[in-house]
Amino acid sequence: MERSSLGQLLLVGVPGPELDSKTARLFRKAQPGGYILFGRNIRSATQLRKLIDDLRDLSQIEPIVTIDQEGGRVSRLKLIGNEPPNAQQLRKKADPALIREHGRLTGELLRLFGFNLDLCPVLDISFDDDADNSLRGRCYGTSVEEVIAFGAAFNESLLETGILSCGKHFPGYAAATLDPHHELPRIDRSRDELDRTEFAIFREFAHKVSSMMVCHAWYPALDPAKTPASLSRSIVTDLLVSEFGFDGLIMTDDLDMGAIANESGFTATIERAMLAGNDLAMICHRVHLIEEARAALERVARADLDRALAGVEHFKRNMAAPNRFSEERFRSLDHEVWELRVATLGAEGAALRSPDDGKRSPVESY
Repeated sequence: MERSSLGQLLLVGVPGPELDSKTARLFRKAQPGGYILFGRNIRSATQLRKLIDDLRDLSQIEPIVTIDQEGGRVSRLKLIGNEPPNAQQLRKKADPALIREHGRLTGELLRLFGFNLDLCPVLDISFDDDADNSLRGRCYGTSVEEVIAFGAAFNESLLETGILSCGKHFPGYAAATLDPHHELPRIDRSRDELDRTEFAIFREFAHKVSSMMVCHAWYPALDPAKTPASLSRSIVTDLLVSEFGFDGLIMTDDLDMGAIANESGFTATIERAMLAGNDLAMICHRVHLIEEARAALERVARADLDRALAGVEHFKRNMAAPNRFSEERFRSLDHEVWELRVATLGAEGAALRSPDDGKRSPVESY
């Protein structure tokens, strides 16, 4: 195995709105498998497309280029355009046609900028719409049936545009009472409870989403040792792959979150992520540690690396090329987002954008 290929197992953040020479050298050497963009990377429509084109130009293998474009407060593109309604607002409207339209518009916007994966849909069920666990406004239902119906409407419409999808946050994060951006939540739900709710949803989507993101929470019923789901072989390999039959791309949530960073050293975390069965380790903010992460991968067993590399390669075969960019097309799609917002919230409600989330992580990751 060539050492240069190990970068394919890393999904990394980008420091700013343009590539400085130091970052460009780092990426050219490390050859990450993909990039995730945040608000810090977005200043204008033309700037965003150029940044993505530059990232693609640095890559010997076509990279995954992804973003969290859900709707509401978790909508990175609202920095340069209108804010789509969030999952809870669409759920309350209870019109699957509007959710499908949201999926279409999201996909067409992302293709225009050069993305090929949206970290969406959120498949968590809401037990409490006001819970302080980072999911406020992001859930498509308060019942298994709602999440399946509305989540599928978005997912199918998104996929039709050529943008690949990601179910999150496996194995079900709604019962958390803490925000994993700061500390590791413990979820004390029995296997029977999980089977009837969270697992019923993720089983349904195991052959519908292109990828799955594994969250940072401890589930004693699934792994008695104090282990985040994202680093647990019992959850990633035994449950998601073997029991649920998922054969798409598997990625960790951001390994820079406090739930992980406060519990485990960086290099050990990278190794554990691969041993658990993930294909991609996500590093959103400590970009300068990419070389250290790649060195950690060299210590992982060859069989685990081959499995993960095969997963990334298989996923990339289904990625669509960017659409031709034009400012005019962006403005047209952005106007359609506004019309969707009005159809969902009414003219008065549409005029009120989501306030900044007071509990938002200082590193702005969700």
